[in-house]
Amino acid sequence: MSLAFIPSPSTGELHLGPLPLRGYSLLLILGIAAAIWLGTRRWVARGGEKSTVSDIALWAIPFGIIGARLYHVITTSGPYFGDGGDPVKALYIWEGGISIWGAVAGGAVGAWIGCRRKGVDLAAFADAVAPGIALGQAIGRWGNWFNQELYGRATTLPWGLEIDAEHRPEGMQDVATYHPTFLYESLWNLGVVALLIWADRLFRLDRGRAFALYAAAYTAGRFWIEYLRVDESHEILGLRLNDWTSLLVFAAAVTYLAVMRRRPAPDRAATDSGSLRGREAVDSGRTGS
Repeated sequence: MSLAFIPSPSTGELHLGPLPLRGYSLLLILGIAAAIWLGTRRWVARGGEKSTVSDIALWAIPFGIIGARLYHVITTSGPYFGDGGDPVKALYIWEGGISIWGAVAGGAVGAWIGCRRKGVDLAAFADAVAPGIALGQAIGRWGNWFNQELYGRATTLPWGLEIDAEHRPEGMQDVATYHPTFLYESLWNLGVVALLIWADRLFRLDRGRAFALYAAAYTAGRFWIEYLRVDESHEILGLRLNDWTSLLVFAAAVTYLAVMRRRPAPDRAATDSGSLRGREAVDSGRTGS
């Protein structure tokens, strides 16, 4: 093993005493926790109730996980429903295989339900948690490192990722090092976090604009990172399905930002504080309890 390359973990499991814990699952949990932590800080700073983000997360997280797994299984169906596939393994989420697109779509449905139940504005909530989502992705991507999956093309660059023979692409068993796309995306997402926080402080992004900027910035990076990957994927006109999704989401996000820029911002003093504080807090304030 050359010290110039990034080694892969010798095992995908960690042990907390006698309890085994898959590294992939641990990073997923840490990513979710980080997203809630940063989202809560930003929500409170904007005048919201401290418990709101965690309460809505109880809806967004399960919907997001289900959506993430469904998208992966549908777009990478071969290992589950193809020749020699095992449909039962579609349920084995701990072995890896989730999609950010499905997570965002499913999480958005859960967040919408949670926001309606709490009486808060979905756009305001999305703006507050957008940097947290990117931070959670930056952490969660390291789960792919533990599983030795979703890496890029072969490379001889000093930061190439060493992949064990049993995890290498078919026909490339003699090639040991590949682009660490998990690392590229993790670093890119940290840059997105910094961009969102900086832009929000400078321009006070609201009405869904912070979330739209997150979507545009993330997809700009995801497009070129996806292009490097060698894992199985459906293609349309020579582009991977996730590249097409990135292009569509990027175009929609940029269009939304352009449209909202031309619309006058509402008078903040006249805006109902309940959009941040929630129905319960507003009702409590009105009754004096």
